[in-house]
Amino acid sequence: MSFLDKVAAAVTPAASDEDRAEARRKARSLAGTTGWLSAILDHHEGIEAAFAKAKGAPDAQQRLAAMKELGKLLTGHSIAEEVAIYPAVEELSGKTHAGMAYEEQQMAKIQMNKLERIDPMSEEWQEKLEHIEGAVAQHVYQEEDSWFPDVAREAPPELQQMLTERYDEEYRRYCS
Repeated sequence: MSFLDKVAAAVTPAASDEDRAEARRKARSLAGTTGWLSAILDHHEGIEAAFAKAKGAPDAQQRLAAMKELGKLLTGHSIAEEVAIYPAVEELSGKTHAGMAYEEQQMAKIQMNKLERIDPMSEEWQEKLEHIEGAVAQHVYQEEDSWFPDVAREAPPELQQMLTERYDEEYRRYCS
């Protein structure tokens, strides 16, 4: 864990499994009225499954394939959020939240690039993957606990529709 990671953990401790489950449950209850939020929650679950697949891959070839699929999902998802959703987060949840969201996703991309340069069968690779997974889990928690619910509750119906269309368009552009 880097010095900055230790400082961040001290300032904003990681959410517990129970906290994350409760945030997901509440976000799911709001998602029935917002297509974009439902799609994002589905993608969050897909990303979590992709982390599990990469962590459990038995050999280098399967680990690399799983890592590439995870990278594709993370990148497509983050681009779609950054382009379509985070401007609404900035407007309806706060500039600080939007700034943190962009920064955290950029750091995940950097860390995924570093992961690509590590022997996939090494302990270092496994540790780096787990570090990325923990950072992504905390980021997802923040989105599901407050940032996205703020937008889901505050955005008028025409903005909700635009967010759904734009998120879907951007995600498909990268992940189709």
